[in-house]
Amino acid sequence: MSSIDLVAETEATGKVKEIYDDIMATHGIDFVPNMYKVMAAKPIYLEANWNRIKAIMQESGKLDKLTKEIIAVAVSAVMGCDY
Repeated sequence: MSSIDLVAETEATGKVKEIYDDIMATHGIDFVPNMYKVMAAKPIYLEANWNRIKAIMQESGKLDKLTKEIIAVAVSAVMGCDY
């Protein structure tokens, strides 16, 4: 049993729903990753982190977006994330 409640896509309303929609659209996926569902219990925290993550991943720099995404997937795999 989880000690942290996740906010499912179907339960999201208001600002959380807006951010969830942006997450899915930005990543081109049809689900919200669990790390965002955990943050959604505190919408201000979710918004701040999503804006930070989006800025890092979308901003051009020494690494292109694809390389950043590959690194994120590799780190998730090493850490044993389910998705």
